[in-house]
Amino acid sequence: MTPPRVVVVVKRTAYRRFIEDERDPRAMQLLRRRDPVVASWLDAHREHVRTLDTVRAALDRIGAQVMLVERAQAMFDTSHADLVVAVGGDGTLLAASHSVEGAPILGVNSAPKHSVGFFCGARRATFPGMLTRALAGRLASVELMRMRVSVNGRLRTKHVLNEALYCHKSPAATSRYILRIGDMREEQRSSGILIGPAAGSTAAIRSAGGRVLPLDSRKLQLVVREPYAPSGKRCAIAKRLVSPGEKVEVESKMDDACVFFDGAYRQVPVRLGDHVTFSASDEPLRVLGLAKRR
Repeated sequence: MTPPRVVVVVKRTAYRRFIEDERDPRAMQLLRRRDPVVASWLDAHREHVRTLDTVRAALDRIGAQVMLVERAQAMFDTSHADLVVAVGGDGTLLAASHSVEGAPILGVNSAPKHSVGFFCGARRATFPGMLTRALAGRLASVELMRMRVSVNGRLRTKHVLNEALYCHKSPAATSRYILRIGDMREEQRSSGILIGPAAGSTAAIRSAGGRVLPLDSRKLQLVVREPYAPSGKRCAIAKRLVSPGEKVEVESKMDDACVFFDGAYRQVPVRLGDHVTFSASDEPLRVLGLAKRR
């Protein structure tokens, strides 16, 4: 019998990065004096390590062929993987998801007291049993729609799960652009546009005033952040649900804009006159251990 092939993507904790890897003197000083900004680091790191040890032991017991990825933002190949396991929190799973094509993914919230794990169906105590069911095809899953983004007709990603943010590269600057959805067109000034699939509707989009959508919704949602309009006027396109088959188009009136994908680490520059297109992806993500309703 061929052993299962599993990709394990591991979060690098703040403690590991600043203390163990970089020996950052400022961070070490703050830790020594128990400053509140780093007070949770060591406890969160120890919890994470204990969870990772459990994950490794469970995979060893079944004789899995494991590829370990120790940087969540690193790209990897899943073409021959039976399963992807993301050990960390939602940020780890989101980062890993940009490399995932075809294989299901199981998130393990490694330190639940210290991290958000909405997409993480497993914890340390439940992982061994969930691993067995996942590899046997008996673990419940949800197929989440993702979003594709193109710039000037060139595909830049089709794996956005939470949201994309289009804005000026400086958070203090006004974003200027022309927004089109179907027959609607509007020139806008704002602090940027958030747009994403249903899976991300409880995150930044909700904080910006958007609606929470069912996980199985096939719609995209757009929210303009802090829209500016002259006195007595209002933006015609401030919040919008985008039906399957529709697309959102943005023409940049800035030479120094960016589109960010699922956070700050993945981004592409957008220049003056560039056209950015957002639409539903044809590659959903199968996330294990989640219920279909929020």
